[in-house]
Amino acid sequence: MVQQIRHNEPQYICIIPVERITANQDEEIMTFGASADEAKRQGEELLASTYGCNQSQVLELIQQARIELIAQWCAPQERRAI
Repeated sequence: MVQQIRHNEPQYICIIPVERITANQDEEIMTFGASADEAKRQGEELLASTYGCNQSQVLELIQQARIELIAQWCAPQERRAI
């Protein structure tokens, strides 16, 4: 699943550690949304559809997730004519 940053909109990222399901200590998945709830929902859907997690696994992994506002540091800047 590929998601793009939306220009001039708040953008949140949900970072979910998936060590318990992949056995890779450093592995995380990241999903994006225009709101914290949307980013979290995207993460829940990805865990269920791609990783085959059941509802209790999804809830457990989402509890370990971090949700951060990222648009402040990744939004492209407008170029101004001199």
